[in-house]
Amino acid sequence: MTKEIHANIPEGDLKDKWSNYKAKAKLVNPNNRKKLEVIVVGTGLAGASAAASLAEMGYKVKSFCFQDSPRRAHSVAAQGGVNAMKNYKNDGDSVFRMFYDTLKGGDFRSREANTYRLAECSASLIDQAVAQGVPFGREYSGYLRNRSFGGVQVSRTFYARGQTGQQLLLGSYQALMRQKETGQVKLYARHEMLDLVTIDGKAKGIIARNLDTGEIERHGAHAVILATGGFGKIYYLSTLAMGCNASAIWRAHKKGALMANPSWTQIHPTSLPQSGEYQSKLTLMSESLRNDGRIWVPQDKNETRKPKDIPEEERDYYLERKYPAFGNLAPRDIASRSAKEQIDAGKGIGALKNAVYLDFSHAIKEYGQDVIEERYGNLFTMYEKITGINAYKEPMKISPSAHFSMGGLWVDYDLMTTTPGLFAIGEANFSDHGANRLGANSLLQACVDGYYIAPYTLQNYLADEIQVAKTDVNHPAFDEAEKQVKSQLEKFVNLKGNKTAEEFHRELGKILYDKCGLSRSEDGLKKAITDIQNLREEFHENLLVPGDVEDINSELEKAGRVSDYFELAELMCIDALRREESCGAHFREEFQTEEGEAMRNDAEYSYSAAWEWSGQASEPILNKEPLKFEYVKPTQRNYK
Repeated sequence: MTKEIHANIPEGDLKDKWSNYKAKAKLVNPNNRKKLEVIVVGTGLAGASAAASLAEMGYKVKSFCFQDSPRRAHSVAAQGGVNAMKNYKNDGDSVFRMFYDTLKGGDFRSREANTYRLAECSASLIDQAVAQGVPFGREYSGYLRNRSFGGVQVSRTFYARGQTGQQLLLGSYQALMRQKETGQVKLYARHEMLDLVTIDGKAKGIIARNLDTGEIERHGAHAVILATGGFGKIYYLSTLAMGCNASAIWRAHKKGALMANPSWTQIHPTSLPQSGEYQSKLTLMSESLRNDGRIWVPQDKNETRKPKDIPEEERDYYLERKYPAFGNLAPRDIASRSAKEQIDAGKGIGALKNAVYLDFSHAIKEYGQDVIEERYGNLFTMYEKITGINAYKEPMKISPSAHFSMGGLWVDYDLMTTTPGLFAIGEANFSDHGANRLGANSLLQACVDGYYIAPYTLQNYLADEIQVAKTDVNHPAFDEAEKQVKSQLEKFVNLKGNKTAEEFHRELGKILYDKCGLSRSEDGLKKAITDIQNLREEFHENLLVPGDVEDINSELEKAGRVSDYFELAELMCIDALRREESCGAHFREEFQTEEGEAMRNDAEYSYSAAWEWSGQASEPILNKEPLKFEYVKPTQRNYK
C-alpha cells in the first residue's frame, strides 16, 4: 500500500517561502536546548556544519564518523568551487537566475521551493566562509574572484585554487572542534552507524560499531541527522573515497524512511581514465578545468600521431560543435554522454582508447603559463604525479566516471524524512538537484543544509520534544536493533566462502556501470536486475570474511557495505526501469530526440519516485510526489 507523502512547503510567493517559514517556525527556549540531545552521523561539510551550529545554539550533540578524524571526510576531495549569487562580475546574475539554472540543469525534476531556497541562502555562505578564514581566490583589487562552471552563462563560482572543498571543510572542522572543546559536542571517530533505532515510529538513536575494538554501542537522542554523503561508490570505480558507502541511509530506509530517485546518479565528465583492471578508484579532475581547457578527439579513429602533431582541421572539438552557446561548459550529464559517444564511435584516445583530450595549449598561448598555473597549479601537479605527463606541454586525458548521487533519502521542506525525528542533509538526501547536479552546487548544498536550514527545521521539530525524557538505550527497540546487527556480522564471519567482498563489489559495479550508468535500456536493466539477484545470492553463500567480529576488521566493514549495495543496486535498476523517459543523468536509449538528446515525458513522469521498503529487496513499493511548477514552465533543455 502506498503512502501519502507531504512536502510541507510553506505558503506564500516563491521568494517569501523561506522567510515565512522562519517567521512561523516553533522555537526552543535556550534553557530547554541543553536538555535535548541530537545525533549527527557524518562529519563532512553538511555534518560538521550542522553539529557545530546546533552545539553553538546549546543542544547536546553526538557526532559520528568512521574516519580517524572529521577532517578525513570526503568533502575534502571537492576541488573546483562553490556557487553563490553575489553578482560580483555584474554579468546579470540573480537569485532567480541561479534558481532557474539549477532547476533547468536538473531537467525540471526537483522541487521549486527547495531549489529556490538553495539559491537564496547561497550569498550568506560566502560571508560565513570568509569570516572563518577560507582563502578564496581574489582579484588584484581584493574582491573575491569568480569563474564559471557547467550549465550557466554567468560567473558565480568562488574557489580556493583546486582545493575548495578542503578549505571549506577546515572551516567547518574548526567550528566543530571548538564546540568539542566546550563540551557541547561529543565526538565519536572510528565509529560506523549500523542501524537506526525507532521508538513509537520516531527516530531515537543508532547502533554503532567501534571500528577499533569491534564493540557494538547504543546511542540515544531526541533526533538523528544523517549527513553521510552519497552512494556513487556503488559503481566500484568512482571518484569517491574507498570508505564512502550507503549503509547509513540504506539501513534508515529499511526502518521506514523512503528512498527517492535512486537511479539518478551523476557520471562526472572530467576524471582520469581507468588504466587497468587492478584499479579500485578513479581520480577526479575539477570541472573548473573546462573553463580554459578545450575538449577534443581526433576525427580519424585510427589516429596514431601525438596530439601536438594533429592539425586543428583534423580535430573534433565536439562540445563546441554540438553546443556552441555553452561549449566546453555544457552540463555534466551532457558532457559525459558526449564523451561516451566519441569513445563508443572508436575515437577514444589512450592505451585503452577510453578517454578524450582536455587541451590547454590555446589558453596558455592566450594568457601565458603563469596565469594557468595560478588558476589550476595544484591540479596540474596532481595530474603529473599520477600520470607522469606535464599537462602544460601536452593535453590531459580525461574520461567519465561515477561521482555524485542526486537520489537519496526522501525529505520534505524541513529536510525531515518520512520517519519523524530523522533528518537527512547534504548528498544523503534527494532534495535540490533533480536529475542532474550542476557543478559547484554540491559544496553549496552541504553548507546551506548544515549552517542555515537544519538549525531552523530541527528546532521546529524539537519544540514538541522538550517534555520527552532522555532516550533510554535499554529500551526493547535498542535490544532488537543490536541483536539484528550482531546476527548479521556473525553471519558474515561464519560463511567461510572463498570470495571477498571486494571481488563481489567489483562485479556489481561493472553490472551497474554497463546497464545503469551513462545510458540505460529496458533490456539492459532487466538483465541487470537478474544478474544482481544472482550475484547477491552467491554473496550470501560464498563470502569470505577473515578475522573476528570483536576486533579491528576492515573486511567485515566492507561486507556490510557491499551487502547494502546489492539491495540498493537492484532498487536503482527498478527505479530506472519504471521511469520510461530520459531526464538529466537518467538516459533511456528508447527515449531520445532525433538529435540524441534526452526526451522527458512530463505528462506521466513529472514526479519524484519515493520508494518504500517492503521487506523484500525485489518488491519495493512506489510512492509519488508530484512536482508542481508554479513559477517556471518546464521546457526542453537547450544548451546549443
